[in-house]
Amino acid sequence: MATEPCDGCGRRVTIAGGIANLWTFGGDQTDGLALELADGSEFLLCYDCIEKLPEEATGEDVAALETAE
Repeated sequence: MATEPCDGCGRRVTIAGGIANLWTFGGDQTDGLALELADGSEFLLCYDCIEKLPEEATGEDVAALETAE
């Protein structure tokens, strides 16, 4: 599985699917989602960061998330 950093906190987000899982059926869980927000901006966010966003989130809301230590 591939990983990419969360655009909100910087933690690694597991991305399921792709060639890495072609011959196995395990590991189909992801640690986040790619989201298009109300202002049209797009981000890859972990579930923890998604829960911290308001209902009609914008890019400014993502920028306000704390960076992981």
